[in-house]
Amino acid sequence: MANDLGSSTNASVNSTAGTTGSINVSVIAPAAYLRDFVAQAPATVHHVAAQRVLHDLAYREFFLQEATLGATIILDNGVFDLGTSLGPDDLVRAARAVHAEEIILPDVMGDGPATMRASDAAAARILDLSDEFRLCAVVHAADDTQWHRCYDHLVSSDYVGAIAFPASRRKQPSQELSKNRLAMTRHLDDHGLVDPGRIYRLLGLGQRGHLELFEQRGHTWISSVDCAAPVLMGAMGVAMLPDGPYEKIATPRVETVEWIDPARFALIRDNIKAVRYAAGCPIKIRMPR
Repeated sequence: MANDLGSSTNASVNSTAGTTGSINVSVIAPAAYLRDFVAQAPATVHHVAAQRVLHDLAYREFFLQEATLGATIILDNGVFDLGTSLGPDDLVRAARAVHAEEIILPDVMGDGPATMRASDAAAARILDLSDEFRLCAVVHAADDTQWHRCYDHLVSSDYVGAIAFPASRRKQPSQELSKNRLAMTRHLDDHGLVDPGRIYRLLGLGQRGHLELFEQRGHTWISSVDCAAPVLMGAMGVAMLPDGPYEKIATPRVETVEWIDPARFALIRDNIKAVRYAAGCPIKIRMPR
């Protein structure tokens, strides 16, 4: 099992202990490199940026093809890239354009009450427009009191078909549920708070990078995780070693990367393999012909 929750991000792990499940890994890459790094064999699950779907024809066509091949398309609301979520009407329009099965509802980073209000309002509007999509709500909180309120509210809301947990991004170790995703998922398991009727997802990699996934695999109810780190770090010439160590570094936002040196493609693919190895994920890159 990986080191305990308070351990340093650059520690290595024993990759064989405590890893009983499999988490599907959706890779995020610059639009020009989707066929190089994102295409899946078999096509399984993709987290897709709503704003790109609406404004980038090639991006939209790529994920529409993945959906045709059998992938579940999860439409992200854009808050991580844009700072604010797209509105429900735009989310429905984008979801239909790529045959998405699920929409991640608007959320407010680190703010439980605002996230509950945003999710409730967006869900009501989306359901007025259509009932064709599963709705995914994200648990946010500034502290543990907010975290409990937000999770309890979302898990008791009939409109919620999936629940997602954002990555832990604090540099300093913490045991607070609101600041430590491993503590959060362990708490849900230990207290019987997982709803078997819902899908659970992880959003992004945090301070421990892919090493977190060795432990998260022990929670067999976690379905998927999305990440840009293997592509961005590989593009910078940084390897993600399968068993660590790992040290989080500053990376550019995906949408700002316009060119990647082809000499680093092999490293990027190795990084993707390392993340999927940690997640126990059998998906491979479907190589361009």
